[in-house]
Amino acid sequence: MRRLQSPLVHARAAPPPRLPPSLSLPLTPRAPLISLAVSPSPPSPRHASHCPVSHSTLSWPRTLFLPSASRPSPCSEPSLCPSLARSRTPSKNSRAAGDLGNGNGGGGGGRGQRAGAGVAPRDAARPVDAGERGDADWRRRREEQGRRDARAPAEGLRGYLEDVGHLTRLDPRDAWLPVTESRGGNACYAAFHSLNAGLGFQALLLPLAFPGLGWSWGIISLAIAYFWQLYTLWILVKLHEAVPGRRYNRYMELAQAAFGEKLGMWLALFPTIYLSAGTATALILVGGATMKLFYQIVCGPLCSPSPITTVEWYLVFTSLAVVLSQLPNLNSIAGLSLVGGATAIMYCTMSWVLSISQPRPPTVSYDPVKSASFGTSLFSTFNALGIIAFAFRGHNLALEIQATMPSTFKHPAHVPMWRGAKVAYLLIAMCLFPVAIGGYWAYGNMMPPGGMLAALYGFHSHDTPRGLLATTCLLVVLNCLSSFQIYSMPVFDSFEAYYTGRTNRPCSAWVRSGFRVLYGFLSLFISVALPFLSSLAGLLGGLTLPVTFAYPCFMWIHVKKPERFSFSWYLNWGLGLLGTMFSLAFSLVGVWSIVNNGMKLKFFKPN
Repeated sequence: MRRLQSPLVHARAAPPPRLPPSLSLPLTPRAPLISLAVSPSPPSPRHASHCPVSHSTLSWPRTLFLPSASRPSPCSEPSLCPSLARSRTPSKNSRAAGDLGNGNGGGGGGRGQRAGAGVAPRDAARPVDAGERGDADWRRRREEQGRRDARAPAEGLRGYLEDVGHLTRLDPRDAWLPVTESRGGNACYAAFHSLNAGLGFQALLLPLAFPGLGWSWGIISLAIAYFWQLYTLWILVKLHEAVPGRRYNRYMELAQAAFGEKLGMWLALFPTIYLSAGTATALILVGGATMKLFYQIVCGPLCSPSPITTVEWYLVFTSLAVVLSQLPNLNSIAGLSLVGGATAIMYCTMSWVLSISQPRPPTVSYDPVKSASFGTSLFSTFNALGIIAFAFRGHNLALEIQATMPSTFKHPAHVPMWRGAKVAYLLIAMCLFPVAIGGYWAYGNMMPPGGMLAALYGFHSHDTPRGLLATTCLLVVLNCLSSFQIYSMPVFDSFEAYYTGRTNRPCSAWVRSGFRVLYGFLSLFISVALPFLSSLAGLLGGLTLPVTFAYPCFMWIHVKKPERFSFSWYLNWGLGLLGTMFSLAFSLVGVWSIVNNGMKLKFFKPN
C-alpha cells in the first residue's frame, strides 16, 4: 500500500527558488557597467554549488533597472566565480574525451567520456573556442590594468616629492636654531652671505706677500690659491645633500659623516671654533682701531690727543655689534650681509685707486727681499704664501648658508647656492687682484705691516682729501660690524643647540638675547686681556688652513668614493695632501716667527 506524503514534506524538500540569470548582477565598484560580459546562460550544475556568490543575497532594486543583456550571472564572470575559471580550463583527460566525442559525432556524455578517455592521444590538438579566446583577452586586460594600478601610487608619490621635497630626516630642533630656523633663502641671499664672509680686511694685507715672492710668483700663487679654494667651495656645495634623505647643515656634521664621529670632531672642532670666535675677536680689534682712526681724521688737530682710549673704542664697537646681533637667524641678517659685501668692495676699490692715483714714494723698490740664509729665505716664502692663503675665508660658513635654502627634487638647494657663490667670488676676484697688484705697484717693499689702510694714512694723509680717508675708514668699520654677525652665527647656533638639547624647548627671546650679549662681551674681554694673540695668528692660521684647502677634498673621497686611480681620485688626493703639507709648513713658520721675533706677554695692555 502506497504511503501518502503530505505536500508540506515536498515543500520542505524542494530547492529554494533562484533568481533568473538575467537579473543577477551584483553592482560593485570594480565592475563597471560598460565592460560587463553578456552571458545569459544559467550557471552549470557542475560548479554552481562551489560558486561563492549567493544568488539569494542579490539586491532586487539594483538589478531591475539594468537591461537584460547587461545582467549576466555572477557565475558567468571568472572574476566573480573562481570555480568557473577553473572549469573553463579543461584537464588533459577531459580534452581527450571531448575530442573523441566530437570525432564520433556524439554529444560526449559521462559514459562516452569515460569510454574514450584512454583511446585519444594526450597531446591531441584541440581548436580554441571563442569563449576561451575571450577569457585570454579579458585576463590580458586585467593584467594591464593591474600594472597601471601598481604604477599609479609610485607616480603619485614621485609627483608629491617633486612638489614637496626630499624625504629628509630632519631634526625637529633644527626649527629652533638660528642657522636652520628660516629656510626661505635664495641665490641673492647666498651671494650676499658669501660675499660678506669671503671678503674682508685680510684683503688689504695681500701686498705684503709680494716682497717675498716677486711679481711673477706672487701673481701665480694668488691665482692658484683662488681657483683652488673655488674648487673646494664647489665640493662643499655638492656634498651638502650628497646622501639621499640627509642635509649636512653645518661643517661639523659633514666632517663627522665623512671621517667618523670622533675623528671628524677632533679634526673640525678647533678650526671651526677659531674661524668663528677668533675672527670675531680680530674684528673687534680691527673695528675698534679703525673707529679711533676715523675719529682722528674727522676731528683733526682739535681732537689730539684723543680723549677716548683704545679700549673704550673696542667697547663702543662691541656694543654696536651686540645690538645688531639681536637679529634672530641667518636669513634675517641678509641685509647686513649686503651692506658688508658692498662696503668691502667699496673700500678695496678706493684703497687701490687712491694708491695708484697718487705719486709713488721716491725710494720705492720691487726687488725681492734677500735673506742671509736659505732657511730664512724659505720661511719668508712660506710666510708670504700664508698671507695669500689667509686672504681666502668663509668656507666654514658655506654649508650654513646653504642650509637656509629650501630643497626639492625639482629645485635642489645646490643650484641657487652655486649660482650665488659664483657671482660673489667673481666680485671677490675683482677686488683681491687689483688690491694686491696695485698696492705692490704703489708702495713696493715699503708697504707697512698694517697693509693698504696704514699705507694710505702714512703716505697720503697730507695730499688726499680727509673726506676720502674718513669714508674709507667708515666703510671698514661697517664691514667689520657686518662680518661680526655672520661669523658669530655658528657660535650662537651652538649655544642654542646646547640649550635646546638640555631643555627640549626653543630658546625664549630673553635667553637668546642673553647668549649673544654674553658672547659679545666675552670676545671683548679676550681681545683686551690677551692682546698678544695677534702674534699667534700665523700658528693658529696654519692649523685652520685645512678647512679651506684640504678637508673638502678628503670629504669628497670618503663620501662620493670616486673610482680608484681616476682623475678625480688623483686630483682630490693630491690637493688634500698638498693642503695638509702647507698647513704644517705655515704652522712651523708661525712658531719660527715667535722664536725669532719674540712675543711680549702683556695682559690687559692692548696697543
